Amino acid sequence: MKIMEKRLNLLQIEPEAYKVMRQFEEYLSGTQIKPLQKELIKIRASQINGCAYCLNMHTKDAIKLGENPQRIFVLNAWRDTVFFSEEEQAILALTEEVTLIPDHVSDETYDRALKVLGEKTLAQVIMAIIVINSWNRIAITSKTLPEQD
Repeated sequence: MKIMEKRLNLLQIEPEAYKVMRQFEEYLSGTQIKPLQKELIKIRASQINGCAYCLNMHTKDAIKLGENPQRIFVLNAWRDTVFFSEEEQAILALTEEVTLIPDHVSDETYDRALKVLGEKTLAQVIMAIIVINSWNRIAITSKTLPEQD
């Protein structure tokens, strides 16, 4: 098993930057996005980015909020299930395309999300996707590892 050495602690070195990230997170708590939807965004983006720290944290958070573990188990293949609502499907498709931005967000995905979510929630979902992608990049770059229970 490969042991990763933790790198610099960005919180200690750049506390002001962390403060801004936390404020961004606080903003999300006041949005129309449902708590479990936020966790689905965080889990799916973290799966794509391969962020073990965030996956560990947000799967636990989702379960604490009442998420069915079966939905988490198949989240990587959500299109092949009937477990996710139309709204969740729009959010997950958008999460994937924003996270994989070099492939661009298709008009089809954007238009579907706009139709299902409306302008305000769509804007909030986009911001939520951006926030978790930022956290993923911080955790991955600094090699922040999940703690074992």
